[in-house]
Amino acid sequence: MKKRRWIFLILWLLSLAAITCYGGAVSYGLFWGMTLLPAVSLGYIVWVYFRFKIYQEIGSRSMVCGRPESYFFVLKNEDFFAYAGVSVRLYSDFSYVEELPGDVEYELLPGGRYTFETRLVCRYRGEYEVGVKEVVVTDFLRLFRISYANPGTIKALVSPRIVSLPELKSLEDVRTILRREAFAGTEPDAVVRDYVEGDPLKQIHWKAAAREGKLKVRTRTGEEKEGIGIFCDMRRYSRDRKEYLPLENKMLEVLLALALFFAGREMSFSVCYGQGGPVEHRVRGMRSFEELYREVGGVTFREEEDGLRTLERALAGGSLGHSKVVLLILHEMNEALLGLAGRLSAAGALAVFYVVTDQSQESCIRQSGGRCKIVRVPLDAELEDIL
Repeated sequence: MKKRRWIFLILWLLSLAAITCYGGAVSYGLFWGMTLLPAVSLGYIVWVYFRFKIYQEIGSRSMVCGRPESYFFVLKNEDFFAYAGVSVRLYSDFSYVEELPGDVEYELLPGGRYTFETRLVCRYRGEYEVGVKEVVVTDFLRLFRISYANPGTIKALVSPRIVSLPELKSLEDVRTILRREAFAGTEPDAVVRDYVEGDPLKQIHWKAAAREGKLKVRTRTGEEKEGIGIFCDMRRYSRDRKEYLPLENKMLEVLLALALFFAGREMSFSVCYGQGGPVEHRVRGMRSFEELYREVGGVTFREEEDGLRTLERALAGGSLGHSKVVLLILHEMNEALLGLAGRLSAAGALAVFYVVTDQSQESCIRQSGGRCKIVRVPLDAELEDIL
């Protein structure tokens, strides 16, 4: 296009020189023709801008991340002359259209239309524009090109996908520790305290009771903890959608993958996250999981959300603080969280941190061990290989 403009400018200068040096009807005709043609081309583009029609539609505005949805768009010429070069550009950061050739210019005859039927796939959870982003119009002489935003954009409401895990490799070490502690709990030298009305009878240490002449119950570290608790940080760490959407999407995928694994095995567990304060869900089987999925699909990540403070409150006053295994889904590890892991360990709980990031976590991973484990989850990783 730049070459065409330079050639046209040279021809216009030659026509100007011709009328200056020679004059005559031919020179003036050439000059006025070279002068008016760009104005006609610009007028054509302006006309197409106001008259060109584009229609698009998706099968359903409510979509699931990674699941194709039917999509079509129609380009239509309702005028009495042809459109020379019209092309469309699609939103491609968070979604893509299958089998659509890129950068194709369409020529539409008067009354003509072009229909393209395909499928659209959204990459991340959230609400954002999909389909045709802008229209590009080129004039007949290919001297000018303008692009303008499609006035009829479509917003898709995308729910996170659910990944079914055949096993949880990241919890193998945790299972070993739990089995060892369960076995150690049968030893006769367990720490005991006086029986208090309301203590479960199964916790009574009969040998210690016979030895001291009064009822005693076991008080070994973590004996009153039971079940599994899952915490997900809901803080937004960036204002750029290209940064925070992939991160938040992967964090919710990890949360739902863990929840589905336990729910599918009819294991009871609790899920906690922040929405201006701790929000807790108790899940007992697949029916409860479906309710959790609907709730998680509508959660909001906020910049002002303090994940550490929410976690502290959840551990102090919720079922998360009574869990034997605490699974934490975070964006980063820091000294405060490592200190929290030590406190959980001292209280008899096992902590597993799933850090969703592309940055190396080797320094933190080297500090994990025993009752604390750190697992890095890259943004483009397949959860079956990591979890």
